[in-house]
Amino acid sequence: MYHLILDGVELVGSSPELLVRVERRRVTVRPIAGTRPRGHTADEDARMAAELAADEKERAEHVMLVDLGRNDVGRIARYGSVKVTDLMTVERYSHVLHLVSQVEGELRDCLSAMDTFRATFPAGTMSGAPKVRAMEIIDELEPERRGPYSGAVGYISAGATRMDLAITIRTCVIAGGVASVQAGAGIVYDSVPDREWEETENKARALLTAIGRVRGERAEPNVRVEAVERNDDAKDGAATR
Repeated sequence: MYHLILDGVELVGSSPELLVRVERRRVTVRPIAGTRPRGHTADEDARMAAELAADEKERAEHVMLVDLGRNDVGRIARYGSVKVTDLMTVERYSHVLHLVSQVEGELRDCLSAMDTFRATFPAGTMSGAPKVRAMEIIDELEPERRGPYSGAVGYISAGATRMDLAITIRTCVIAGGVASVQAGAGIVYDSVPDREWEETENKARALLTAIGRVRGERAEPNVRVEAVERNDDAKDGAATR
C-alpha cells in the first residue's frame, strides 16, 4: 500500500502487481493477466477460479505476456539465468481472482537497477505486445493521457543497487477535491466487449467501495464512467472515474 502527496496531488493505492524488483542482483517480474470476479460463496469462488485457469483466451493472453516479461528480463540478465519460477497461479484478492506468473533472472555485473527499470518499463501487461507498436497505437487512440495510471511507484536505493516498484493500478488520484479511479482490461482479438467492461468495473470496485465508506455511504459512491477507445492490438481499454 502507498500514500504519496506530490504538489497537492495525492496517490493512494494498493497495487497487486509488481513491475520489477531487484534484490541481491536477482531481478523479478510478476505479470498479472486474466481476471474473474470473486464468488459470493466458497463453492462459487472455486468455480470461478477453475473457470479462469481453464479459459483458453485468458491462458493464451497470459502466456504472451509471460513471454514478453522473459524478453524484458533477458535484456539485462546473465545468459541462461532467466527462468519462469511460477506459471499461471490463481491468486485471490478482495474483489477479483487473477492469473499470476513470476519470471526471474540474475542481473549482469555491469548493470544497475536503473538499467533494469529501463528494460522493463512500461509493463507489458499495461501496453501489450509487441510493446513499442502497442504504445504507438495507444498514443494514437486514447483521447486522454493516463497520468499516474499504469506507471510505477516504489523505491530505488542509493546507488541503484536495490529496487522495488509496483505498477500504479488500483490507485486513487485525489486532486482539487475530486477522487479519480482508473481501471482497464486487456483487449485482444477474441475479447468480448461486455466481459472486458465487466472486468474493468470489478477491478475498480474495491477502491470505489473504499471511497464510499469514507463518505459514509454503504454502497459504492456515485461515479462518472468514461469509456476510452478500445484497441484490438493494445492492452488497455477503459477508464473508470
